[in-house]
Amino acid sequence: MYGPGSQLGRSGNNSWAEERGCSIACQGSVTSAQLHAPSIGERPLSHMPRRRERDSGTMRRVVRQSKFRHVFGQAVKNDQCYDDIRVSRVTWDSSFCAVNPRFVAIIIEASGGGAFLVLPLHKTGRIDKSYPTVCGHTGPVLDIDWCPHNDQVIASGSEDCTVMVWQIPENGLTLSLTEPVVILEGHSKRVGIVAWHPTARNVLLSAGCDNAIIIWNVGTGEALLNLDDMHSDMIYNVSWNRNGSLICTASKDKKVRVIDPRKQEIVAEKEKAHEGARPMRAIFLADGNVFTTGFSRMSERQLALWNPKNMQEPIALHEMDTSNGVLLPFYDPDTSIIYLCGKGDSSIRYFEITDESPYVHYLNTFSSKEPQRGMGYMPKRGLDVNKCEIARFFKLHERKCEPIIMTVPRKSDLFQDDLYPDTAGPEAPLEAEEWFEGKNADPILISLKHGYIPGKNRDLKVVKKNILDSKPTANKKCDLISVPKKTTDTASVQNEAKLDEILKEIKSIKDTICNQDERISKLEQQMAKIAA
Repeated sequence: MYGPGSQLGRSGNNSWAEERGCSIACQGSVTSAQLHAPSIGERPLSHMPRRRERDSGTMRRVVRQSKFRHVFGQAVKNDQCYDDIRVSRVTWDSSFCAVNPRFVAIIIEASGGGAFLVLPLHKTGRIDKSYPTVCGHTGPVLDIDWCPHNDQVIASGSEDCTVMVWQIPENGLTLSLTEPVVILEGHSKRVGIVAWHPTARNVLLSAGCDNAIIIWNVGTGEALLNLDDMHSDMIYNVSWNRNGSLICTASKDKKVRVIDPRKQEIVAEKEKAHEGARPMRAIFLADGNVFTTGFSRMSERQLALWNPKNMQEPIALHEMDTSNGVLLPFYDPDTSIIYLCGKGDSSIRYFEITDESPYVHYLNTFSSKEPQRGMGYMPKRGLDVNKCEIARFFKLHERKCEPIIMTVPRKSDLFQDDLYPDTAGPEAPLEAEEWFEGKNADPILISLKHGYIPGKNRDLKVVKKNILDSKPTANKKCDLISVPKKTTDTASVQNEAKLDEILKEIKSIKDTICNQDERISKLEQQMAKIAA
């Protein structure tokens, strides 16, 4: 279909072949057929309906100068994978996996309800079938998301119409977790999307098949905002912008919307952003533009770049291939690289976004043999800067999770400033109440020069304390508030008291040991004198 003999194959094919040859040569030998015949899924992205000739030249120049031109991916060895995991078979287009610098969480098959695994990153190898799970939902879990401001807090949305927020012990689970910190009830149909606010503490967004978006204050269990009249059809995905002042959504009605949640108004809207009937995705970029993936009328997969201030025409529009897997975009705001992982694909394509035509520059493709059921994406602070690692994915197979490491080859062992600009840290610049009152703040940035060391229990008590101290407010939102059960609160207090007792006992034992050591040392000295 896209062979060199066709009109499309000839368009910009020489420049594409040169670049493809360059990238493949960096990874190993290549045959002449591989070099000159683009395969389906790797057709030259310099092809655009408008400005075709000019764009192909620009693309060749920009891509060749990029420091990410030779990014290469590598799957880890088998003993570093997470094996014997029954990955969920639910027909829902979420990633089924969430990762942070401490844990990897994977939605799994569960009888009689919904569950997901939470594994410490070092817990590789075969996972025992009796390994504890997070299993409080009565229906299958559809989406999970780690809190960006607390590496031990995770939210989950389920077919049982609830959102639950969980607190994971510092060293992982030793017993199955059935009691969430808080249950958020307000949706009338299954909840397929959960997304934490990037800069405000304890603010969580959920979207359900009731076409409603609810924004919660997790610290009090209160629904701050209910956007239930903006979508006429199923919401495919929701994305916050850099400072959390806006959200963008992709919907089954083929519209991409940019919404100001606090004003509860649609700021920008594009009908038929992609004309195909299959699911779309829309995410915010760091510069405020919106990146979308979808399908054309001819069922070809597309990617597009939009300016929310003028969404009549896309800044860039590229067609990729005819596969029917939904493309899940993962975005790195520090390097402006977008990674596209298609469900059912066996590859990860990556692109660099710039302000020069053609704006979306194809970099390379990581290919493997097995198709992916889902994908987790590690935040930048969880990467190994000493190995020039710029991305790490956690690829879900049918029975295992396989980490894939993306690196930029560098000869020097020194810290590479150009690869690691300051990135978003775990501190939240705003509280939930401040954001709700209208304040905005960019993420608090941290340097990765000496690596990132996860802090110890930064916000856990704040979350728990807020919930325990909260009182239901006397307004119309009361029916959306879920106050934790009294028994759960009492149990939590008792557990904290027991923990304090244990810590005191450990301290007492340590003191006793120190005293005994001193006594033994004195006795040894006395014996030595006697012997002399």
